[in-house]
Amino acid sequence: MGNRIIRYGDVRAISKKWLAGILVIVLPISLISIRSCTIVRTRCAAPIDFGEKVSISGMSDIRSYIDDPDPVVMQKSLIDSFKEEGSGDYPTNEFGIKTYPVLAVSGAGANGAYGAGFLRGWSKEGSRPLFKIITGVSTGAFIAIYAFLGRDYDDRLESFFTTLATKDIMKRNNVFNILSEGSFMSSAPLIKKIASFVDEDLIARVAKEHKRGRRLFIGTVNLDAQEFVVWDMGAVACKGGPDSVKMFRKIILASNSLPMTFPPVYFKVVSASGDIYDEMHVDAGTMRGVFYIDRLTKNMEGAAKILGIDPSKYRPQIYILSNCSMSPIRQQVKKSLVAISVRAIDTVVASENSGDIYRLYANAKRRGLDFNLAYVPADFKPQLKELFDKKEMRRLFNRGYDDAISGYKWHKTPPGYEAEDDGPKN
Repeated sequence: MGNRIIRYGDVRAISKKWLAGILVIVLPISLISIRSCTIVRTRCAAPIDFGEKVSISGMSDIRSYIDDPDPVVMQKSLIDSFKEEGSGDYPTNEFGIKTYPVLAVSGAGANGAYGAGFLRGWSKEGSRPLFKIITGVSTGAFIAIYAFLGRDYDDRLESFFTTLATKDIMKRNNVFNILSEGSFMSSAPLIKKIASFVDEDLIARVAKEHKRGRRLFIGTVNLDAQEFVVWDMGAVACKGGPDSVKMFRKIILASNSLPMTFPPVYFKVVSASGDIYDEMHVDAGTMRGVFYIDRLTKNMEGAAKILGIDPSKYRPQIYILSNCSMSPIRQQVKKSLVAISVRAIDTVVASENSGDIYRLYANAKRRGLDFNLAYVPADFKPQLKELFDKKEMRRLFNRGYDDAISGYKWHKTPPGYEAEDDGPKN
């Protein structure tokens, strides 16, 4: 600046620039803070020390916690399922034992295309059983619904998982929505996609299968309580009417709402004393890679005893359809926040999925149950160009189809477990 003379006009110009710079920084922060505070004030979560039982208003019998099942909800549902099943649905074998096939479907985003293709191939091959219970988490929730409805819905299952693109699932949030919704992406496209296939006809079909004695359970995570919630989707469907459709869609959305990627889903609940709160629910994969079904089969035993049925005369047959690879997949990760985050999430999901499968196997072995596992083969190398790549999902769907239609050799133990000769006890 040296010998330059600073005039009043220059000072005023500099002051204006300085003030403008301050406003550019301060004003958005102020607006964001005001808006964020407004959003925070709208939450009405239950107090931390709240001990009362809460339920969905008008639908008190549609859900339970997996680690502490509500006998009024879960066991009653299973008792009713025994009463409602057809005499020829689950025949007795030569040992006088009735077998109940149970299917658990994992999450894993676009990899759900493998499970979709596998189910279609399994139908074509001809040995796909009528499942007594089907469970699903995250992407597996979509597959579980179609699997529950049977072979007649295989065309829709294929279409759903081979026509998806990333834009059909998510869109970027602006800075205001990122802070107010608590997510980088908007779930508006996903909400629209769910609405396109969950209509009154589908709800009626789910209700029909439920009344036939079959059960469909979908998982979400109550983030406030850090508890995994099991939703009886057939019970939801049987309520009927617009509220049933709305709740059904909302549960599927919650089961697929990955934290930070999508905003959480809020459920209004009411306590016994009439107080109303909201619960924050997120993707079921936050706590379970595969629905932990052992608790359900134990509830089946309790239900059988109440009905005077000898538990030794029936046996669950466990099938796990994992949409994850059970082997490490090498990949060069780009040095970017998004690439590192996606890779880290994939790693956590794969690890969690593997741990849940080992836990399920340990419980099945201890109880002498038939354990059957299918998963994405190690020789399949993903080549995704985006999160939901149509071409790649079609390739994965075809691989699942080919694996199943040729007569899949089910894994009787998780990978790395040496006792491959472990089998069911009769």
